[in-house]
Amino acid sequence: MQQKFRVGVVGATGMVGQRFVSLLEHHPWFEVKFLLASARSAGKTYENAVGGRWALETPMPAYARDMVVLDAADPSPLRGHADFVFCAVNMKKEEIRALEETYARAEIPVVSNNSAHRGTPDVPMVIPEINPEHLGAIPAQRKRLGTKRGFIAVKSNCSLQSYVPLLHPLRPFGIERVAVCTYQAISGAGKTFSTMPEICDNVIPYIAGEEEKSEKEPLKIWGTLQNGAIEAASSPAITAQCLRVPVSDGHTAAVFVSFSERPAREDIVSAWENFEGEPQRLGLPSAPRKFLHYLPEDDRPQPKLDRMCENGMAVTAGRLREDTLFDWKFIGCSHNTLRGAAGGAVLLAELLAKKGYFA
Repeated sequence: MQQKFRVGVVGATGMVGQRFVSLLEHHPWFEVKFLLASARSAGKTYENAVGGRWALETPMPAYARDMVVLDAADPSPLRGHADFVFCAVNMKKEEIRALEETYARAEIPVVSNNSAHRGTPDVPMVIPEINPEHLGAIPAQRKRLGTKRGFIAVKSNCSLQSYVPLLHPLRPFGIERVAVCTYQAISGAGKTFSTMPEICDNVIPYIAGEEEKSEKEPLKIWGTLQNGAIEAASSPAITAQCLRVPVSDGHTAAVFVSFSERPAREDIVSAWENFEGEPQRLGLPSAPRKFLHYLPEDDRPQPKLDRMCENGMAVTAGRLREDTLFDWKFIGCSHNTLRGAAGGAVLLAELLAKKGYFA
């Protein structure tokens, strides 16, 4: 890219927003020009708006500290001055849907970390290595919104990254049934150990809405684009349980899977090791060199050891073994705020940029 895209971060003061601010500090294609948050933060410098809530181990980037935060409810200052925005706000779903459409109708494309539009048929929900063809829904969405440039594209739920990428290369073997239990880090709730003391020495067996997302969102990802809308796949059958565990970053998944054509162990490992997606072929800046990594040790993957594989953008697998009820079972792991949230959205934006959607 010869000229950098001008970017806004909507919801910049929250944990995922902070990740965007950090990840984009030295991005070769994107330059943050606008930071936006709630009305109570508007008018303050970013440093003052965040206050003592900076949640990352790395310090707040110098470029952002003195930027004045704008009111996220009003996209008008960005019209003609921002090429697109990332959106990671903490609001009710109907409010998020309205906000994101307001930006899109103002001809400001939205790359969203939120779940509000994941079920909208003409809004692509993309894991760039898996279903980049779903970006083909954008022209139909623009027609519905009455826009020339504006649109909304979303990334999937953070917990899906720990198992859906590992299932995807196995689909040629005919996946019929999947059972998954996810063990999700507290940063997925926007928390740290100091702000979530109830998680210490504890497991919380409920995350609102998470199990429904885990069962339904993969079917849209594996769906087909027809007449400008994405029609969800009808299979496989997926059942999920989702638990919050005392881990700072990194979601882990215990996965059980049955096939119509049961593959051999070496076929599964080979499918993972040799899998390559469009981000790897295109050499996108945030793309891991190798998306999927199989770890042969009996006690891997572990979030503390493996969440930062390839700068937190790869997915690791291990403990592949035969099962007594299903055909095979394994463990998956991914970094929930990098691959699962801000990093995954940045990678999606790189794909959109490469394919000319921000032109």
